[in-house]
Amino acid sequence: MKAKTLLIILLTVLITIILMQNTDEKNLKVLFWNLHLPELVILTGTLFLGIVIGLILASRPVRSVNNQYQENDQKPYDTLSPEDRDYISD
Repeated sequence: MKAKTLLIILLTVLITIILMQNTDEKNLKVLFWNLHLPELVILTGTLFLGIVIGLILASRPVRSVNNQYQENDQKPYDTLSPEDRDYISD
């Protein structure tokens, strides 16, 4: 079994155990509303909200540093002294 598959199974079992242990009803205040919900529903909703936000952020394109320099026609500031360059090249 691959490590990724094993990790997914382990996380699924762990999340299921945590959710099943939290079945008490809680009072949730959202703006003007008072909701009486089981902790299971609150935790599940929070989990899915986190997954959705993570997927949205992960799908955003990442601009690399090289692209920024090409767009601005600037070169990165060189912080190495000539002595450091000699030391690295040897």
